[in-house]
Amino acid sequence: MTSSVISFSEVRKHGPLATTLWTVIGGKVYDVTAFRSMHPGGEELIDHVAGKDGSVAFTAVHVRVCALCCSANGDRACQPKDLAARMLPKASLLGDADMASRADGDVAPVYVNPSSSHSAPTGDKPTADTMLNAFDFEAVARETLSAEAWGYYSSGADDEITLRENHAAFHRVWLRPRVLIDVAKVDTSTVMAGTKVALPVYLTATAMGKLAHPDGEQAIVRAAARRDVVYMLPTLSSCTLDEMLDARADGQVLWSQLYVNSDRQRTKAYVEELHRRGVKALFVTVDAPQLGRREKDMRNKFKVGKAAEQSESEAAADRDRGVARAISTFIDPSLSWKDLAWLQALSPMPVYLKGVQCAEDAVLALRAKCAGVVLSNHGGRQLDASRSALEVLDEVMPALRAEPGYTRGAFEVFIDGGVRRGADVFKALAMGASGVGVGRPVLYSLAAFGQAGVERMLHVIKEELEMVMQLMGTRSVADIGSRHVITKDLASHISATPRDFLSERTYERLQTQAERVGFGGAAKPRL
Repeated sequence: MTSSVISFSEVRKHGPLATTLWTVIGGKVYDVTAFRSMHPGGEELIDHVAGKDGSVAFTAVHVRVCALCCSANGDRACQPKDLAARMLPKASLLGDADMASRADGDVAPVYVNPSSSHSAPTGDKPTADTMLNAFDFEAVARETLSAEAWGYYSSGADDEITLRENHAAFHRVWLRPRVLIDVAKVDTSTVMAGTKVALPVYLTATAMGKLAHPDGEQAIVRAAARRDVVYMLPTLSSCTLDEMLDARADGQVLWSQLYVNSDRQRTKAYVEELHRRGVKALFVTVDAPQLGRREKDMRNKFKVGKAAEQSESEAAADRDRGVARAISTFIDPSLSWKDLAWLQALSPMPVYLKGVQCAEDAVLALRAKCAGVVLSNHGGRQLDASRSALEVLDEVMPALRAEPGYTRGAFEVFIDGGVRRGADVFKALAMGASGVGVGRPVLYSLAAFGQAGVERMLHVIKEELEMVMQLMGTRSVADIGSRHVITKDLASHISATPRDFLSERTYERLQTQAERVGFGGAAKPRL
């Protein structure tokens, strides 16, 4: 049924016991029947809002704001107005709701997940100025985020071997300091993608920033401007493109990450809009023809038993969906090398490939006249047992240097994944990277302290990098080279270094479902 204006008396007929399920979000009526089995938060959330105005519940779940805030602001969503439209198929929009016909009982309250394992934090929350390293922010964020948000942000693929290896790889690269060099002043500025920045670090694209803080990506944009670094806008943002771009400071440079849509016209329109609004570079994600299995995330959606209409196999499949399945359905798995010319022709923006994981593909990107690559395994969230970006960097740079016509200025190599220290940045630069991206530290610092947290996190990394540069005898980024590092142990995957206590304390190990629910006396460890 399609109507321009739909009364709440009609919406009520499509509640949780009806054959078709409708809900109202932001004054629009949606048919969410088909979406019920795919919803990343579980079918019970769809049942909760079916036949009602689900705006308040929708806002609270997708933005992690309190019921009091949502209730006090009525229908004003603390998320982009187009989020529901982006998440749901176009055909699900039935029309406008007749808000004058809404009764008090037609508003679905905030949904409370009865299985949430996160308890309220105890003790006094530390202040942002006491954060001395990236792990300090992560520890605060773990106690600040909801169980669902923490599971989504912190999870890696399968056994999380690659998730941990991304950071551990930096420990297998050793430094060769030089002495008696005047380092009274060091300069951490550099040029990346044609833009001079204060630090060889950019804030890489991460999805759903409002799960960390109500200001979401807008706060990250503002923090990047304050610290004179570049932010890569995510396709799967929780702020609209307009909201993110409108948060820019005068002259601020932004890049954009791109998932190519199966509907190529939508990708074309999106890229053209990015260029029209002044975005300076396009980073096409190429390592996600589908998203990996992230069990910490999926566990939060696990449902005991099955719906009445489901077979056992259907019920099991629903448990395996999680956020990854729900948000990746639009991504085109047919994207291939033959599509690069089309992507490059969409706008004058330089095109980088994000997610390259071997020398052969880096060389193909160079030959295809890309502007560069990001060596990345998606933060360990895609294919477990894939190598760290740092190890891949050690393979890629010799292969590129052997290619006719290669120059570092014309073809840039960035890396992301596992960067937590200024020393990590130094090591990547010494091995040939033009810069590094940080992802989770941005989200964790945002969750802990908002925009001020992101600014503080960048300040800490800059201070660390300045110290390392002085102790290494390098006065500028240009002075940093391969002579400053020893990488022979990098590919061995065997580390003789002392235990990394900060990483171990902030890493939440995987658990079986029996442990999570305490079945049979199984422990439920908390760090």
